[in-house]
This record gives sequence, structure tokens and C-alpha cells, in this order.
Amino acid sequence: MNHHAFTFNNAALCALGSGALFWPDQRLLVVSDLHFGKSERLSAVGGAQLPPYDTRDTLTRLEADLEATGARQVICLGDSFDAPDIGSALPQEELLWITRLQAGRDWVWIEGNHDPGPVGIGGTHVKDLQLDPLVFRHIATVGATCEISGHYHPKARLPLRGRLISRPCFLVDKDRIVMPAYGTYTGGLRSDSAALCGLMAPDAMAILTGKTPAAIPMPRAALA
Repeated sequence: MNHHAFTFNNAALCALGSGALFWPDQRLLVVSDLHFGKSERLSAVGGAQLPPYDTRDTLTRLEADLEATGARQVICLGDSFDAPDIGSALPQEELLWITRLQAGRDWVWIEGNHDPGPVGIGGTHVKDLQLDPLVFRHIATVGATCEISGHYHPKARLPLRGRLISRPCFLVDKDRIVMPAYGTYTGGLRSDSAALCGLMAPDAMAILTGKTPAAIPMPRAALA
């Protein structure tokens, strides 16, 4: 399991290369912004015609992380579905796949701005969740502490071998973690954006996802 281990408010956590967060002591896997059904929603409104395989790809990676970690609890940090009613529009195969992954696990859906109401699929649906010492919600709140959230889809832009690359990343400071988007068809907000620079402390770190997760100072300077 490729991961970067770190401690956040006395909780020993693992940032996985996939963009999931694992809390071994709780056997808890956290994922954010799955955006199940994005290709279906875009197709229905006449948007970009994307290959309709995003949900399957996301579920494949999620299943692999669940097997690798042995997680018995799962928290989905909001925007798990790309629209409030998209769950009922997913193919039956994908709905059954989600149900199978939920079997034998405590599964919590945190509400997001794309899916503010109950999702109609098994599991518990809540606005936010306190699991001492941490609190889980979709959008970071000013002044919060011990907070893990998603929503912003953070990405770090940095030079590599003479060119610029962009990698989804976790943003971490002493008060909060902002998680990367886990879904296949999700874009991202650069860490040098005003929103993220204003949210994160000056000494914040970015944990890059990918084959070898690595922690670097959060990139804040705009690169050409």
C-alpha cells in the first residue's frame, strides 16, 4: 500500500496514493468527491459526451483501497453523487457494486453541495460527523480545528524536469486537512488559488498523490 504516514491532532493517518485517507486505529477509510454518475449527468443536460465508465473506474479503485487497508468503516466526504437524484439513474450493475462494498462496513455519506439530501442507497446520511478527536464535513469552515473536508479538489502545480506538472494533493496544516477529489472525472483547484491560500496556514504541506506520495511545502506562487 503506497502511502505517506503523518500525524494530525494525535491521530496517526495515512495519505494513500489514490487520494484516499486511512486511519488505521479506527480501520477507517475516507474518500471525498467521488462524483458518481458525472458522465450520465453531463449527457442528460447536453454537456460534454464523456465515456460512461467513470463510476466503474472510481469503484474499481475504491474496492482496491478497501481490500488493501481492510477498512471496516467508510466516510464519503460529500459530492459522492454528481447530482441529488443521480443515484437512481446509475446502471443496476453499479448500484449493486456500491451495495456490495457497503456489506459488513459502517458506511457514512456526508452531504455535499451536489448531493445535499439522502442518497437512497444504504448507509447513514449526515451533515457532518464527529469522531474524536476529528470532525468530518464537506466544506472547510473558518476557525475550525481537527477538521477533515473535501470540496475544493486541491491540486499542486510544480516543475519537473523542465516542465510543469499538476498532481491532486492533500493540503494539511495544524487545524485541517483538505482532501483531493477521488472521482475519475473531477477537475481541481490549484493550491496557489486565493481560496486555498486564504484557507490554509502559511506552513501548510501538500501531500502529492500518485505512485509515490510525498509531502512538500504547499505551492503558493503562481507558475507561468
